[in-house]
Amino acid sequence: MITGELKNKVDRLWQMFWTGGITNPLDVIEQITYLMFIRELDVVDNEKSSSSLMLGIPYNSIFDETHQLCRWSQFKNYPAEEMYKIVQEQVFPFIKGLHGDEESAYSKYMADAIFKIPTPQLLEQIVTAMDEIDWKDSDIRGDLYEYLLSKIATAGTNGQFRTPRHIIRMMVDLVVPNPEDVICDPACGTSGFLVAAGEYLREHYRDQVLFDPKGKKHYNDEMFHGYDMDRTMLRIGAMNMMTHGVENPDIQYKDSLSEQNADTERYSLILANPPFKGSLNYDVVADDLLKVVKTKKTELLFLALFVRMLQNGGRCACIVPDGVLFGSSKAHKAIRKEIIENQRLEAVISMPSGVFKPYAGVSTAILIFTKTGAGGTDDVWFYDMKADGFSLDDKRSTVQENDIPDIIQRYHNREAEKSRKRTEQSFFVPKQEIVDNDYDLSINKYKEIEYVPVEYPPTSEILENLKELEKEIAMGLDELEKML
Repeated sequence: MITGELKNKVDRLWQMFWTGGITNPLDVIEQITYLMFIRELDVVDNEKSSSSLMLGIPYNSIFDETHQLCRWSQFKNYPAEEMYKIVQEQVFPFIKGLHGDEESAYSKYMADAIFKIPTPQLLEQIVTAMDEIDWKDSDIRGDLYEYLLSKIATAGTNGQFRTPRHIIRMMVDLVVPNPEDVICDPACGTSGFLVAAGEYLREHYRDQVLFDPKGKKHYNDEMFHGYDMDRTMLRIGAMNMMTHGVENPDIQYKDSLSEQNADTERYSLILANPPFKGSLNYDVVADDLLKVVKTKKTELLFLALFVRMLQNGGRCACIVPDGVLFGSSKAHKAIRKEIIENQRLEAVISMPSGVFKPYAGVSTAILIFTKTGAGGTDDVWFYDMKADGFSLDDKRSTVQENDIPDIIQRYHNREAEKSRKRTEQSFFVPKQEIVDNDYDLSINKYKEIEYVPVEYPPTSEILENLKELEKEIAMGLDELEKML
């Protein structure tokens, strides 16, 4: 979430577009995204060049001799008129043709990129303002999209509120991606989950994904897949992946729940926060999903989709609204039964309702399960998250209380959790008990509250104290009356 000085800088940037005649927020974010991408191409290229020099390995810059002026660090120093001409006539054609492969994710979503900034003076102001923002460290891409949507009061209309970065990273740390994984987010938005998975792999498997030729090809071309139905989101998501070092992510325009999505047993890892609401055309929903769960609720259909898209042995970590855990409809029970009886449910992590504030106050949980096709659920691990490192009000200020490190530590050491009591923050529940409770997965169904007895004084003593207080009040009133 954008706050403080960063918020003020983005507001000023927004105001520049507004006063310059670009008033559609989606046009604004597209133009900012293009310029941000152009800027980071230069930054990333310089970083790769420096790393290659240190490691003594060759590196071919994307900026060849004829495109040196396309570097942000070069054209930003030119006078407004010349800068405008360079960006319009050289930079935009350069980025649109950057990947020769017309089928690449980049080419698909940059092919129709249009430079809409109307005047040299406005471009100069915007470039200067953008240079004052620390885009990379703030992970501003998703925050910016979220913030601009909030300004026109449409945040969350189609379930498009962004998952906080620390929640994404926690989920990635729980499922532990590996260099052989094929990872998908069927509701990818700005590709936050895919970016975080890529960062995890670079941190833990640097040699395999960056320097081994086979591993590097898999990482750049075959590992990451994302679908969405918002072309602006797709463009931002594709550029987000590429500026984070994934050269050719498979980011596609696709209605994941429709027959258009034929993916079956394709992925080894799914990370997602699917939309909880929004319009759904029931007629185009894939028949095989409706056979599992006949409903119009997107959160239930997406769970059925995850099961279908995963390979046997594949893992899934996804966010669901609390209603999925305890809903009593036939569809709710059907999807819970599918995951518990036919797959292996590992964990249910209940999150406080403030996690998505200020854009949504919905209570949510994280489900972690493995596709087996043959059951395997035994004891299910529950955790009651009470704090995520931020206040649970609309301000979301940093606080000391944070359960996330504890969640990760306990999840990866679940054998030691067996002895925990139901009064503690985490505990196991046997599968049969869940089955007997109509497959209810709400933590409150199983958590035991420890009541501490409180000693009160005898009734006679309380009455005597009340009489004394009454006397004092009467005396006070008499004194007040004498003063009048």
